Amino acid sequence: MKLRVKLFAVARELVGRDALEVEVPGGATVADVRAAVEKNFPALGRVLPHAQWAVDAEYADQHTVIREQCDVAIIPPVSGG
Repeated sequence: MKLRVKLFAVARELVGRDALEVEVPGGATVADVRAAVEKNFPALGRVLPHAQWAVDAEYADQHTVIREQCDVAIIPPVSGG
């Protein structure tokens, strides 16, 4: 299935757009989506180990199953003061 993954902050800057599309098998988990993102968008490699994932506006762990209509986002670490 094709998924649209939203990007924010430094992840968006590294790729140069606010979303990307990846192909994963049906029944894929966040871990599977992450692997597809790492493979197809190596510029995100330094961000992904520290990023949080959201599925349908809820934080998700690596075991969360993704359905085709899910809203998926990578939320990189944020710093500031």
